[in-house]
Amino acid sequence: MLKNRFRKYLPVVVDLETGGFDSKENAILEIAITLIEESENTLLVGETHRFHIEPYEGLVVEDESLEFTKINLNHPLRNAVPESHALQELFTIINKAKAKYECSRAILVGHNAHFDLAFLNEAIARNNIKRSPFHPFSVLDTVSLGVLATNQTVLARICDSLSIDYDSKEAHSAAYDSDVTAKVFCRVLNDYSS
Repeated sequence: MLKNRFRKYLPVVVDLETGGFDSKENAILEIAITLIEESENTLLVGETHRFHIEPYEGLVVEDESLEFTKINLNHPLRNAVPESHALQELFTIINKAKAKYECSRAILVGHNAHFDLAFLNEAIARNNIKRSPFHPFSVLDTVSLGVLATNQTVLARICDSLSIDYDSKEAHSAAYDSDVTAKVFCRVLNDYSS
C-alpha cells in the first residue's frame, strides 16, 4: 500500500505561484495540490485542486513576478480567496486522502520543493493554522528525481526526456505545474520500482 511505500507519508504535489522569491516578504498568488493515488502497486496522478489567492495584507507582489507568471490580479474571473480559506480547504482534502491510505502525515512533493514548503510554512504560521498535514521540513523533490532519471533538472527537459507532454504556454500556472510535476513523480517512481 501507499502508506508502506513512503513510511506512512502521503505524497502530495504542491505548486505555488508567488509575488517574488522571499517567503517572508512576498505574497502567495496561486496554490494547487495534486493528489497521488495508487492502484495495484502503481502510482497514479490523482485530482488537482487549486485556488487563486488574494495577496496577504502587507506582503509584496513584485511586477517582475507578475510579468513572469502572467497573473492579472485584477482579472474579473480570477475569483481569488483569502489565503486561510484556501489552506483550510486544501488541508481538508489532504486529510481525507491521508485517512483513505492510512497515512500519518503528508509529505510535500514539488519541483524545487523547498521553495514551495518555505512559502507554505510561512502561510501556515501567519494564518495561525495549528495542524498542518505536511511534514514541516522533509520533502520529495522532482529536481533530484529528474537528475536521477534523466540527467536533467529543468521540468520541461525532464518531461521531454520522459515523453511527458509539456506546454510552455501553460507553465507557471499552479494547477498546470502541479499536474505535470505529479506526472514526473509517478513516472520516475513507477519506472524505478519495475
